[in-house]
Amino acid sequence: MKMKLKNKVALITASTRGIGFECVKRFAEEGAIVYMAARNLELANSKAKELNDKGFMVKVVYSDATKKETYVSMVDEVIRNEGRIDILVNNFGTSDPRKDLDIKSTNYEEFISIVDINLSSVFMTSQAVIPHMASNDGGSIINISSIGGLRPDISQISYGTSKAAINYLTKLIATQCARDNIRCNAVLPGMTATDAVNEKLSDEFKEFFLRHTPIKRMGKPEEVAGTVLYFASDDSAFTTGQIIDVSGGFGMPTPIYGDMIEMKNKR
Repeated sequence: MKMKLKNKVALITASTRGIGFECVKRFAEEGAIVYMAARNLELANSKAKELNDKGFMVKVVYSDATKKETYVSMVDEVIRNEGRIDILVNNFGTSDPRKDLDIKSTNYEEFISIVDINLSSVFMTSQAVIPHMASNDGGSIINISSIGGLRPDISQISYGTSKAAINYLTKLIATQCARDNIRCNAVLPGMTATDAVNEKLSDEFKEFFLRHTPIKRMGKPEEVAGTVLYFASDDSAFTTGQIIDVSGGFGMPTPIYGDMIEMKNKR
């Protein structure tokens, strides 16, 4: 069977767990040389070894989202080692639901710090990678955004704003870099069964959210990774600037979907 990413060099940020690590596994299975960008080098090296013991090619590069200089240094390290980067997955994103509230309750410094780190991680890393892609006949950039960047929430004003900005930045990069054969697309997960979701969201909120999701379950990280793989491969060679949600249909039907399901036999 032909491997979709054979000998491609991929850099994936925030890649030791969740969606990021599922992307690492899928890319490695498809023949890519995968660099896991991570702050916790001990954990990253351990996970890379597990995959390499199975015959894959996974390497580790240091990156700390709180230290912006590492956005550039990790790119430089991969280029020194491999001479190119064919695929970049900007997977980092953060928020604190306890502090990231509505416009009336969120502290400005907290708001701008989340917007800054989420947006900078995409902007600066892409900016560092693009010249190398342009000199090597192009490449693919995939930004992991969120359904929260499309559907306004009554909370998480910082996270939603940053993800909406990433969606538009995706289209700008796609437009401005297309002549260099660089594609840029975004994948927007809905509620996904990651450690972060399980740690930060209550069971009550999860059930409420899924009540309004046509496919009434949380997504799996590997399902998101499958869409990322599509954008990384030549299957999407003529596709750029697209904002694709992987959310089980959240936000697609009528806004009163959850209530209508309960009322369907009472109309």
